[in-house]
Amino acid sequence: MFLIFINELAEVLDRAGVKVRLFADDVKVYVQIVGNYDVDKLQRALDLLVDWAQTWQLTVSVDKCCVLNIGRSSLLEHNVSIAGHKLPTLLSCRDLGVTISYDLKPAEHIGQMVAEAHQRANIIMRSFFSQEMLAHWFEP
Repeated sequence: MFLIFINELAEVLDRAGVKVRLFADDVKVYVQIVGNYDVDKLQRALDLLVDWAQTWQLTVSVDKCCVLNIGRSSLLEHNVSIAGHKLPTLLSCRDLGVTISYDLKPAEHIGQMVAEAHQRANIIMRSFFSQEMLAHWFEP
């Protein structure tokens, strides 16, 4: 049933002149920013998204939304908002488990994956160490 709802959203945003990508209940809206007109187009699309969500009695998780500038274009001086909440402009964001940075370099993502691997390895090592210590303490 949700797919019926979300397909209409893709059509609405496409008519607004922005690109949209959907994955399950995640919606990515993007547009190439050349001037203020493009920022206004993005804001109109976000307003349409809010109107669509209200029509279908769905909520938009504004706290999970952000603006990511890729390349040299900058929205820092513009206020892009959803339902009156200004969206933060970030240098990187996590999307479907992958960290994407403004310059599209993988360094930050790789760094996070290495840090997580070290944490998991340390947890595994501690569990083996603690079992060895317990066996040593309780030897007859």
